Amino acid sequence: MKSVGSKVDILKASEKLQSSLVAVGSIERHVAARVLFHEGENSAGVFLVRKGKIRMGVRSMPNLDRDFAAGSLLGLPATFTGHPYTLTAVTLVDSEVVHVPRERFLELMRERPDLCREATDMLGREVTFIQAALTERRRQLATVAAAS
Repeated sequence: MKSVGSKVDILKASEKLQSSLVAVGSIERHVAARVLFHEGENSAGVFLVRKGKIRMGVRSMPNLDRDFAAGSLLGLPATFTGHPYTLTAVTLVDSEVVHVPRERFLELMRERPDLCREATDMLGREVTFIQAALTERRRQLATVAAAS
């Protein structure tokens, strides 16, 4: 089955948001197959992809796997809410990311309402995508169950 979100670019940050995150975060370089965060892990903040490609997915639901390239901001839901990550993020190739710890990110959001608005818009798109993907998954499961 094809990944539903492989071509979706809903987490692309503006140049203004990217430069602000670079200013408050730390650049990290990771080799391919390195886990940035695990599903169920406490939030350590957000990750801005500067170079490379990252796959985010849900355990046992490969139809929700999505690949993100440079400019994508990952880990928003957990960082905003303080809940554990609901996805796992893994580098597909050697990658460079900017890690912004949760408190530093939230401070930036408080100081810059324009950036906070952009980030919450991204969060809304992510939630809408996940709801649509889960609805599609339920439909597929119901079709398989009905055919059995």
